[in-house]
Amino acid sequence: MNVNVCPSTLAQGFATYSPVAIRHLFDGLRISHELTFGIDSFRNSPDLQSAMRRISISGVQEKFPAVAENGRIRLSAEGDRSKYILKPAPWDETIETRKQIPANEHLTMQIARQVYGIPTAENGLCFFPKGEAIYITKRFDITLGGEKCEMEDFASLLGRTRADGGVNYKYDGSYEDIANAIKRYMPAWMVSMEQFFKLVVFNYIYGNGDAHLKNFSIIRTDVGYALAPAYDLLNTSIHIDGDDFGLHGGLSLTMPRSDVYEKTGHPCRSDFERFGELIGLRPVRIAKIMDVFSAVPDATKVLIANSFLNDKMKRSYLRIVETRTQRYNRK
Repeated sequence: MNVNVCPSTLAQGFATYSPVAIRHLFDGLRISHELTFGIDSFRNSPDLQSAMRRISISGVQEKFPAVAENGRIRLSAEGDRSKYILKPAPWDETIETRKQIPANEHLTMQIARQVYGIPTAENGLCFFPKGEAIYITKRFDITLGGEKCEMEDFASLLGRTRADGGVNYKYDGSYEDIANAIKRYMPAWMVSMEQFFKLVVFNYIYGNGDAHLKNFSIIRTDVGYALAPAYDLLNTSIHIDGDDFGLHGGLSLTMPRSDVYEKTGHPCRSDFERFGELIGLRPVRIAKIMDVFSAVPDATKVLIANSFLNDKMKRSYLRIVETRTQRYNRK
């Protein structure tokens, strides 16, 4: 697979991973962006099923533990401490644009970090021998020494389970529920709350209708619990029609909606401002965070143009972001 932009940072002029990507994604190791195997050829093999069972991350998209060594990425074997997760395009063929999903997630994660300064899991793309993209992300719950950090998602923290809530349990609740849990589990919660608030606004602007309870986590650090880096960011709106928010309760089940929200069915800036105040942020900090979403940055447009989405999906991606930004600015 010949490339002319870095498959991680999307910087132009690179035929493989750039030095920045090598340093951050692969800890200084030079790794090929080309895989030597194709998952379709052994997707039902015992080895593959075993690999899937060894990874403890939930979701409907297939995810596989992997390691990077000797210049290559490979699926982890029994006994390996996997440091990476591979996510190929979903095998559900009812999603017409499914093969664009890895490039979509990669782009959305890069925009979150590069444009908005949102802490994210390190990530990139690699490619099967026939050229199909597969998303790769570095596990942030594994230390340099190979130890696993204590981490918990908000479905678990809020006591939401499949047994009690059925198959859609992770979508039940509101973002206010997550904010209340942040206050409960983090004594010095303000920094994490601002990070969470920015992520909620980002997910709306960038069409992520799957930002559910399991897509937010807390992680233990040297100084206590903190909000984990963002992961599983995806512009779902270019693949399926869905709601503005990934949780059925939206921003809050009790907070009054703006007139714009009531009339159009879509939130605007004043709804997010009200939500920021509800979860305990100061008005000056709310305004500073929200101002960066009032227009589509040129840096976003550059990253979309440099991404591995096809041209049609690039246009759809940008159109959705522009439409959401217009809605956000309505009064």
